[in-house]
Parts: sequence; C-alpha cells; structure tokens
Amino acid sequence: MEIKQLTNAEEQVMQIVWQLKETVVKDVVEQFDEPKPAYTTVATVLTVLEKKGFVKKRKIGNTNLFIPAISKAEYTKLQFTSLLKNYFSGSFPKMATFFARENQLDIADLESIMKQAEEELKKDHSNTDS
Repeated sequence: MEIKQLTNAEEQVMQIVWQLKETVVKDVVEQFDEPKPAYTTVATVLTVLEKKGFVKKRKIGNTNLFIPAISKAEYTKLQFTSLLKNYFSGSFPKMATFFARENQLDIADLESIMKQAEEELKKDHSNTDS
C-alpha cells in the first residue's frame, strides 16, 4: 500500500488526531494555538485525510467521528524510509554522519546514540522471541 505524502496542514491535523485517538472537528480546532483555523478549514483537511486513507470517518447521529486509519509509528517509518532512500542512497551510516555533522555531535553524543540503539534492538528482539 502506497502512503501519500502529507502537506504541512494535513500533518498538523493528523498529529492532533493521533493524540486524541478519536475526535470530532470541533475538538481538533480547539487543540490549535491562537489564531485557531476555521472550523470549515479543519473539516476540509479531515475530508482530504479520509480520501488519502489516513483517517476513517464514522457517523454518529449528524456528527462525524474521525479515527486514525494509519498509526503514527507506521507513518514515521514510511517517512524515515523515504528520507533515507531519497537523500542518503539508503545508507543509514551516511544519514547518521550527516546529522552528527549538522548537529555538531561529539563522541559522547554518538556513544549515547549507539547505546540507545542497542537497547531498542534488544527490546525488539526480546519482543519477537516470545
């Protein structure tokens, strides 16, 4: 299944939908800082997100309830994979080097990242072993 890219506005709304887990337009609008977007704008974005397959809509009376159709983790993985492929020729070491250089990380920072990665991999392996 190919996941389409989200615009900035769509991603902002989707972040709120992921946070709330299920929501109505009014609740999404309330999550924005001032100046809040118009109700109709948010409703339109949610309709687009439904067409793109990011949310599912359930009618309750005359109210639409929106629920994520794709998890934040799934979308993050797809975005990360796309970034890796399109900008770093699929090479994680090239990407890590780029971020280390751009963020002026020192050896201690890099060692900390490696330690965290090892711990996450151990967690993943222990979850798949059971």
